[in-house]
Amino acid sequence: MRDRLILLPGWGLGVSPLEPLAAALQGLDEHLRVEIEPLPALLSSDPDEWLEELDATVPQDAWLGGWSLGGMLASALAARRGERCCGLLTLASNPSFVAHEQWPSAMEGQTFDGFLAGCAANPRQTLKRFSLLCAQGCSDPRGLSRLLLAGAPNTSSEVLMAGLELLAQLDTRAALQSFRGPQLHLFAGLDALVPAEAAGDLLALLPDVEIGLIEQAGHGFLLEDPHGVAGAIQAFLHESGDD
Repeated sequence: MRDRLILLPGWGLGVSPLEPLAAALQGLDEHLRVEIEPLPALLSSDPDEWLEELDATVPQDAWLGGWSLGGMLASALAARRGERCCGLLTLASNPSFVAHEQWPSAMEGQTFDGFLAGCAANPRQTLKRFSLLCAQGCSDPRGLSRLLLAGAPNTSSEVLMAGLELLAQLDTRAALQSFRGPQLHLFAGLDALVPAEAAGDLLALLPDVEIGLIEQAGHGFLLEDPHGVAGAIQAFLHESGDD
C-alpha cells in the first residue's frame, strides 16, 4: 500500500511529538494514510524480541518511518521485511546511538552510561533532561521541552530502562545497506543527541539514498517545523512513487 505510512516514536516521550507531523502530512495529501504506532512496552532489551513484536503489530506493505529510536527500529524492520516494505524514512535517527570504533559520530559511551544510571535512579528527572536535550538547538528550547514532557506517557521505569538498553545495542548499518527500497534520512545540524557528522558518515555508507541536513535545528525539529518536514517527506514519497 504505497499510500500508507507508519511512524514509530522515539524513546520515552510517546506518540505526541509525531502528531503535528502526521497532521501536516495528511493536509498535504488526502490520499496518504499516516498512522503512529506506539513502541512496544517490553521489559526485554533484546532487539529480536522488539522486532518480532513490531512485525506482528505494524501493518505490512506500507512505508515505514520513525523519529530517533523509532527510526532505528523502522530501519531494522524494513530490512527484515524487504519487498514487503514500500520504503523507509528516518528523522534524527543515528544508525548507532552510542559511539563505537566503527561509528564514532554518536553519543559518547560515558554520557550514555550516565543516562542509564539516571534513569535507574530517577526516571522522571531523566525524561526531563532528555526532553531538554531534544529541544536544544530549536528556536524556543524551554517551550518545546515543556511540550515534549507534557505529552509523555506514564511509562514504568522498567520499560524505560529496557528501551534505553535497546538503544545502546541497536546498530542498523547492515540493515540500511541490505534494504533495497527508497530511503530518506533527515538530520539536524544542532542536534544535541545525534551529531550532525552522522549525516555525512551515512552518506559515505549509503551513497545512493537521500540524506538531508537541516542546519539550524535540534533533535526535536519534527515538532518545531512539522510543515517543513512534511513537505520534504511528501516530495520524497511522490518522487519515489513515480519510479
